Amino acid sequence: MGYTGNVLRVDLTTGRAQVEELRRDWARKYLGGKGLGIRYLYEELTPGTDPLAPENKVILATGPFTGTIVPCSGKLGVITRSPANGAILDCSIGGNMAAAIKFAGYDLVIVEGRAAVPVFIKISDQEVSIESAEFLWGQGTHETEMQLRERLGSDFKIMSIGPAGENLVPFACITAELYRQAGRGGIGAVWGSKNLKALAVQGTGSVRVADMPKLLEVARRAMREDLLTDTNLWAYTDGTPMLVEMSNNTGILPTRNFQSGCFEGFAELKSDALKHYRKGKRACFACGLGCGNYTVTSGGRVEGPEYETLALAGSNCGIASLDAVVKFNSLCDDLGLDTISTGNVIAFAMELAQRGIKDFGLRFGDVENYLHMPELIARKQGIGAELARGVKALAEQYGGLEFAMQVKGLEFPGYEPRGSWAMGLAYATAPRGACHMSAWPVAEEAYGERDPFSIEGKAQLVIDLQHYNAAKFSLILCDFWALSFDRMAELLEPVTGEKLDAAQLERAGERIFNLARLFNLREGISGAQDTLPGRIFKQPLQGGATDGKLLPEDQFKAMLGEYYQLRGWSKEGVPLSEKLTELEL
Repeated sequence: MGYTGNVLRVDLTTGRAQVEELRRDWARKYLGGKGLGIRYLYEELTPGTDPLAPENKVILATGPFTGTIVPCSGKLGVITRSPANGAILDCSIGGNMAAAIKFAGYDLVIVEGRAAVPVFIKISDQEVSIESAEFLWGQGTHETEMQLRERLGSDFKIMSIGPAGENLVPFACITAELYRQAGRGGIGAVWGSKNLKALAVQGTGSVRVADMPKLLEVARRAMREDLLTDTNLWAYTDGTPMLVEMSNNTGILPTRNFQSGCFEGFAELKSDALKHYRKGKRACFACGLGCGNYTVTSGGRVEGPEYETLALAGSNCGIASLDAVVKFNSLCDDLGLDTISTGNVIAFAMELAQRGIKDFGLRFGDVENYLHMPELIARKQGIGAELARGVKALAEQYGGLEFAMQVKGLEFPGYEPRGSWAMGLAYATAPRGACHMSAWPVAEEAYGERDPFSIEGKAQLVIDLQHYNAAKFSLILCDFWALSFDRMAELLEPVTGEKLDAAQLERAGERIFNLARLFNLREGISGAQDTLPGRIFKQPLQGGATDGKLLPEDQFKAMLGEYYQLRGWSKEGVPLSEKLTELEL
């Protein structure tokens, strides 16, 4: 119960689609979503496979809660090997696609091979076809979705890539339902390498659960006691833009390529400014919160901008104009670019010019040239062809590695580690590179009560959060619901009929995190890459609450060593055999 028991495998090379039985032993150990997708990819992908080769796979993974009344269970896991850095890549995308796949009768959809010409996959329950998308190639995601809706009908849920994915930009994303993105690590480029323009799914079935009366009771109690509370309702009243002011006040708002943690123009980007232009709210399937802000300004219309976009494409580029950031966000969504990495690479180019190293014609705060960049990057035209390589590649060619804000080739999210030391450890050890979704200790440090400038207890904090998020995202629950392991277990039993307690769910999270580590080690990504840019260790922040602050390198190394020890890993960051046996890996 809770699972359909079916995996749909689509081979774009042969044009064949077949249904296989779900590995239920893996579903019990890895839950669904992120965990189950990583398990399948680890098993099926030959080590050393080029992420852009036909042999790479894309796994779309639902979870046991998908399609049920469990609140905030509308996410879809998208798992592959990243073209940005070769690491394991799992993304999470909201909306209604996950429920559509489940209602069509599948727990997972595995896409492999490469089509000879651009195609889209059409799934209507048991009918699966691969159809020409040549008429859509070159179009943005918005036009692609509108044309497919007109052709197929509005009951189909659609995910697509834009020109950035077609042109294999290593930070190309996938857009779903016009405004939701699987953003990080170049998942859109993997679709582009397969000549896969879009996926359209219509599902008319249902999901069976073990005990519906019990699930109704538990879900109702969870809504009342755990979800619709002050701890979570910020997601409805403000959404993530509320973090702009909190980050600025605590000195962790990335500004001018992470030279400062505060921005003089933050008021133009904060939540109150955004509310003035908010035209509506939007929620994912089964969501009880509705975090999406539908925003219209003279610059354009988007669902957002989210905090990460306001930070990386706003303050980090010295842009104090909400109109400009909305326009930038809209362009990136349509062209299929991750706003986090795009903002980072533009900010890095701006600092190269500031320091006289390389002049791409970009300056902090220069709105006009900044707004030209998404189109040039997505189409690899002019200087966009160089910026499309990402921050690490630019730094290796022109210099500036010290202030190239990336880990393992993935650009930084919107939280300054010199003002939240555990966040630095979380970036350094996250499987996909600099990532705020693996662990988010900022809530307890910069925004909370813990001392953000101490390493005491931080290794264990990061480990606990990594296990928590690995389990939560494998159950395919939304990041914005701060529920306990006990509540997850309480919800899971009436869905699947199997009783797992909080400790078993936490252990599942640890197993999933370690498996991701094994995947990366197999691909040659070692503990030597568990580090941060030199700027974090050597260049003090300028201004605001974190003025003069560093994360001293010796303190970082001590924290990392403690982290390895607590995890049962070697001094080189390799899981020891005793730990793997304990986790049944």
